Amino acid sequence: MTAPTSNKAPLKNSSPPSLSLRENLSGILGARRDQLSFVQYAATRGDIVRLRLGGLPMVLVNHPDHFQHVLVDAHANYDKDNFLYRAVQTVFRGGLVSNPGGERWRARRRMMQPSFNRGSIVDLSPGMTELTGRLLDRWAARDDPDAVVDVSADIRDLALKIALRSLFGVEAGADVAAFERNFLELNTIIGNFFRFPFPPLSRRPRLRALIQDMDGFVDRLVTDREADPAERRDLFSALLAMTHHTSGVNLTRQELLGEILSTIVSGYETSSNSMAWVFYRLARHPEIQRRVQEEVDRVLEGRALTLESLSELTYTRMVIDETLRLHTPAWQTMRRAIADDEIGGYRIPQGSSVYLNFLTYHRHPEFWPDPDRFDPERFAPENAAKRPRNVYQPFGSGPRYCIGKYFALTEMQIVVAMLAQTFTLTVPPGQPPVGFAPLVTLHPKGGIRLRLARR
Repeated sequence: MTAPTSNKAPLKNSSPPSLSLRENLSGILGARRDQLSFVQYAATRGDIVRLRLGGLPMVLVNHPDHFQHVLVDAHANYDKDNFLYRAVQTVFRGGLVSNPGGERWRARRRMMQPSFNRGSIVDLSPGMTELTGRLLDRWAARDDPDAVVDVSADIRDLALKIALRSLFGVEAGADVAAFERNFLELNTIIGNFFRFPFPPLSRRPRLRALIQDMDGFVDRLVTDREADPAERRDLFSALLAMTHHTSGVNLTRQELLGEILSTIVSGYETSSNSMAWVFYRLARHPEIQRRVQEEVDRVLEGRALTLESLSELTYTRMVIDETLRLHTPAWQTMRRAIADDEIGGYRIPQGSSVYLNFLTYHRHPEFWPDPDRFDPERFAPENAAKRPRNVYQPFGSGPRYCIGKYFALTEMQIVVAMLAQTFTLTVPPGQPPVGFAPLVTLHPKGGIRLRLARR
């Protein structure tokens, strides 16, 4: 991505610079085929620019000061009542991720937050380790050790099992595979809708059928837990407490199902894609993979992984951070200006849609030299200290940063470290580079298939 052109000093009360009519018309057509290329092109025109994405007017911002303003400093003036999250609300119906905001959202977040605190993750980490070990054992027991493995599919299954056990106290059943397939299809439908919003989602019977099937899956989880007299201090218990009149939230049954569905999807979808991308990067960069293996061998000395040992796996964490920079799974977000505002000296009228794309943001050449190069050393402490603190935001920032941040990072470190302890990854000969499938979340296009050799 080339460097953004310098913005001229804005005139008082002036609107942000805009793509030309020709650029927008070309972009509307081009975004249907390759939304990422269009957004990356728009980011080269400046750190704040008006454009039409999916035919809809919005303002793209792409500078740390602008992200800080929208997500942190002036967050009270920016909610999620916009096109992107209204589409997602079709599925999650008030869930924490897509909820526009307000006091009911804040009350939900306060009640859910303790389930994602560091202390809670300590109790959940043995389950993460056990389920990861099962997958590694299955890979090790393959009839053909040279066979190519669809790691993205297997990691997606693992992450869903971890989310169900850790957050809801249930073991994955036979219907998990159907749930995964349904959400992948649903994710594709909504991702395509964002690029070309016609026909309306309400007029898509296939989407309604997928939501109904996924609701059925969640309803069975709720019914099973309600029939279980054992007391647990997990997320499900916190969500169920919100249905009580004394909670101050008073979720309906449909809102409960939507919140659980939102949390399940958030708990496995983004982390599974991130882990698959880490595996791919390790396979593509053998020298970096060797450094991770050497670190894991030195720290663990052949012992089983513990949560305490994760803090010593500093290079492994750098690899994860660099992967999240280049492959940010929650790759785009949007806010609506509740009242008139100013960003970078430009006027942002009430009701404006402000578009923040983390993929372009994490490749801003002013802050990330040679931005497309995979280099974990960017996150060495001495290098990270040279950058603005908020230039790296794979989990967002401000009051609406990802509530599952520590959960996801712990899960990723456990899985990557245990994999490095057991296998060496390689890319099958002749396999072309894996590209992006920009759905609601950022998927590896066609999946990631690798060879796994026992160490």
